[in-house]
Amino acid sequence: MHQSNHYRKIAECHSAPRKFWNMTKKITLLAAIILVMVQFPHAQNAWSLQKCLEHAKENSISIKQAQLGIMQSAINEKASRMARYPSLNGSVNGGLQFGYTIDPTTNTFDNQRIGFNNWQLNSGVTVYAGNRINNTIKQSKVNVKAAEMDGDDAANNLYLAVASAYLNILMAEETYQNTLTRKTLSENQLARIDRLIKAGSLPRNDRLNVLSQMALDDQAIIQAKNAVDIGYLNLKNLIQADPNEAFRIEKPSIEIPADANPDLYQFETVYAAALNTQPNVQAAALREESADIQVDIAKSAKLPSVTAFGGMDSRWSSVAKDFNNPSSFETVTTVIEGDIGGTPISFTSDREVPTAFPNVNYFDQLRENLGQSLGVSVQVPIYNNHTNRANIERARLNVLNAQYTAEQTRQQLKTDVQTAIANAKAARKTYEAAQLAMEAADAAFANADKRYQLGTINSFDYATARTNLDAANIQVIRSKYDYIFRLKIVDFYTGKELSF
Repeated sequence: MHQSNHYRKIAECHSAPRKFWNMTKKITLLAAIILVMVQFPHAQNAWSLQKCLEHAKENSISIKQAQLGIMQSAINEKASRMARYPSLNGSVNGGLQFGYTIDPTTNTFDNQRIGFNNWQLNSGVTVYAGNRINNTIKQSKVNVKAAEMDGDDAANNLYLAVASAYLNILMAEETYQNTLTRKTLSENQLARIDRLIKAGSLPRNDRLNVLSQMALDDQAIIQAKNAVDIGYLNLKNLIQADPNEAFRIEKPSIEIPADANPDLYQFETVYAAALNTQPNVQAAALREESADIQVDIAKSAKLPSVTAFGGMDSRWSSVAKDFNNPSSFETVTTVIEGDIGGTPISFTSDREVPTAFPNVNYFDQLRENLGQSLGVSVQVPIYNNHTNRANIERARLNVLNAQYTAEQTRQQLKTDVQTAIANAKAARKTYEAAQLAMEAADAAFANADKRYQLGTINSFDYATARTNLDAANIQVIRSKYDYIFRLKIVDFYTGKELSF
């Protein structure tokens, strides 16, 4: 936290030893650390920015949705590859027939109840389809890469939001510690004035101005503490942490890099780097490529397709009989009469006639009724109600739309990079102006302090100078963190990792 000369001057006016103020900041900071350790016994497990980013990536709904998109694209890619291989499908059915129906095994009509069972196995493979399968595989691979870029883009947006929330907490906590120090100084000032009033050096009304300042200090402390709490809630929501969990972030020593100079940023250099590092730009380019492939896929519907197929089938019937192996016979006697040389003769002939036949075994029927088929099918599109041409025209329009989207994404990136560079330059100027304002306020307060001790100004003018200095101090803190974040935004576009 920025330490100003006026705070030392206040301390010098006390009857305490001259080294008292030199220890004030350290004591205040130590007290704050002890308070944090008491309230949060696990403060040693403070979350670093990297840990926050990892937790956000694992639990963010937007990241999970992006991962589902990647998985969906991977499934589509696998399905397109598997389309090269033959299909194999089987079917089975069974039931009972009543009345005058056809026996499925003999193909003859029968007027009895018949149980039936049919089995089929069919296979087919696409031999040629106008290169549709190869183009579909190529397109699905491109779509997988685009989905992965979408996931990276969602992660980047989340990371920026988390980094911003992280910095806001650091800024809020530094501001909070500053308000505590200011309150301590106001209390010391009140004690000094009480002694001077008691000694008759100052009027009693001067005490009221200090009390008013202390009330403002209390208000500032409450506002600063509330800003810290809100900052933690925002960060917890972003990373999907338990709102009731004792949660503290690490407090790295964040300083503006000594070599930081936004005036050296070249738009062309940063933009060229961003084109190669920003996943949303790469995703748009991939979808443009996917749209081009879709045109070739649509054109394949106008070309002939060749399919090879094969199949096997068999059937069973409950009334199928084994006519080659009768189960029972009946003797039939036949009387034959005639004459030989004019002499009448008569003789009988006995023969066995089958009267019953057994049912054919189930598996024997399946084996005996087994049939196979092989063939090739050629389909030639001649006219399909303008459907194929309409699909081609739609695909070409999608190409134009993808091109416009990609160009719009690049234009937006160009605007974002220009804005980021401009913001970084403006943040630097704001920070430098805040430092100058701080120095001026510091000098003004030092002068007011001397004049107040000499009795040439009243306590109200003294408090006004003090308030101006406090406001300048807060502005320095805010502008510093804003400047750091703006620098990180430009680093982000150049592909550097977010870290503090």
